[in-house]
Amino acid sequence: LLVESGGGLVRPGGSLTLSCIYSGHEFMPDNMGWYRQVPGKQREVVATETAAGSKTYADSVKARFTIYRNHNEHAMYLQMRDLEPEDTAIYYCSAGLPPYQTWGQGTQVTVSS
Repeated sequence: LLVESGGGLVRPGGSLTLSCIYSGHEFMPDNMGWYRQVPGKQREVVATETAAGSKTYADSVKARFTIYRNHNEHAMYLQMRDLEPEDTAIYYCSAGLPPYQTWGQGTQVTVSS
């Protein structure tokens, strides 16, 4: 089970940190990530991280977003700064690899003045 939180309304240039709490197994999955989706568009990858700490980022968020985990808390985070209106979307936490990913319910991030 994946449960996201931390979304909200923020002004351009602001910051938010999203949280994803994982439950169901003793250890967090090797492959986890954050995705986002806006109405009418496909869900897109934002950032991924393996249990070994290997990270990838979409070009549009590099240098602004940071993905990281806290294994003791069974939590994964997405620290977002310098937010832009184009970052507005529903953000989803995922576990596993396509096409066998599991998803959280999503958390809305709105960047607007």
